[in-house]
Amino acid sequence: MTTLINVTPHALNFNNGFTLKPSGTVARVSSTFQQVGEVEGLPIFSTEYGEIEDLPESVADTFFIVSAIVLEAIKREGKRTDCLGPATFHKEVVRNEKGQIQSVPGFTC
Repeated sequence: MTTLINVTPHALNFNNGFTLKPSGTVARVSSTFQQVGEVEGLPIFSTEYGEIEDLPESVADTFFIVSAIVLEAIKREGKRTDCLGPATFHKEVVRNEKGQIQSVPGFTC
């Protein structure tokens, strides 16, 4: 049996009614910002992404569910195949009247 561990700060709701609660651990990507300009009195920043933080070590028969930005950093490193993200850009995402995501159809890798 496969174990799913949600290392995002939010519960993830799926279109089939399944909910995956957060584990309490939140994987993130470090970042630094440098102001590169200004528009209408508001700063424009360049973002430099760094290391993945707080992602648990691999465990047999386990997938870690991470945010899109963490998943992109994992892909960039090319070292892990045990991480998935919620399919928030899929055409079957369910949104409320304010456009906020209510559920997703599955995962992305």
